[in-house]
Amino acid sequence: MKGIHTEKKRFILALIIFLVVLAFYPFQKPRPIRYVDRATAQIKTEQVEAGGWLFWLYNNPVGELSLQAVIKRKFASEWYGKRMDKPGSVSKIAPFIRKYHINMNDFQKKDYKSFNDFFIRELKPGAREIDTGKNVVISPGDGKILAYEDIEYQNFIVKGYRMNLHNFLRNDSLARVYAAGSLILLRLSPADYHRFHFPVGGKLSPMVKIKGDYYSVNPIALRQDIRIFCENKREYQIIASKKFGNVLMSEIGATFVGSIVQSHRGDTAVKGREAGYFKFGGSSIILLFRKGKINIDADLLRNTRNHLETQVLMGEHIAVAK
Repeated sequence: MKGIHTEKKRFILALIIFLVVLAFYPFQKPRPIRYVDRATAQIKTEQVEAGGWLFWLYNNPVGELSLQAVIKRKFASEWYGKRMDKPGSVSKIAPFIRKYHINMNDFQKKDYKSFNDFFIRELKPGAREIDTGKNVVISPGDGKILAYEDIEYQNFIVKGYRMNLHNFLRNDSLARVYAAGSLILLRLSPADYHRFHFPVGGKLSPMVKIKGDYYSVNPIALRQDIRIFCENKREYQIIASKKFGNVLMSEIGATFVGSIVQSHRGDTAVKGREAGYFKFGGSSIILLFRKGKINIDADLLRNTRNHLETQVLMGEHIAVAK
């Protein structure tokens, strides 16, 4: 009996050592995230906040176990969001600005009370040029865009997987409406301006909220599983537009996004006006258009075909009505 007990202890010790080694073993380095800077047409490499940690979570067996058990859960994001609301978090602001070269001249000056207060900073009037053309769709925020003219026949980000609108919207009749339509995805990294604006004007439907998890929407995570968009917390409204038909605008939460705040009031969307904001973390916005309603800008489509996102600013021209 004593020998069996000793063997069991050895097995448990060996298992612990194996898991520790596995947790820290770098299977491979993450591929760099490259994108096109629209203003200069240059291809750049994104500086990813905690990129190594993200890669470990989504590519290491122990990391994946941690992701499923803790990181994707609501309480983890709420806990981190509360930390970013505390006055002591202001010490993180200056290093963050320096690391990501954020141009604070674009934003209204104020004494921030917490990191989250800085994170949801507001633009100065005129800091973004809004294309007011009646036939123009504008970017709802600062970030990086992927664009698909016809999602019925085009793979979505990861070859072999398509965007499942039925799972994303959880509304079969609505999914059929947009099944052969156009999709524009705007990804906001932590360093981006995190308020979002209406891309077109029109009447607003009631908000639909779908509960879900808090996976990262960084390409490091999306390369592993595109279904993240159909599993994360999300909200959407439909903008009934005379020029563009019924445009669906959805905000998607992500790891450590404290919350999605809808700041607009009333049932009317005004193009370029603020719709809401994300608290701390990276996030995404998806725009869906019915088939044949828009022509997406050629550079956005070309870069997407080349597996490159395009960096844009809020208010920029991204599509026109057909």
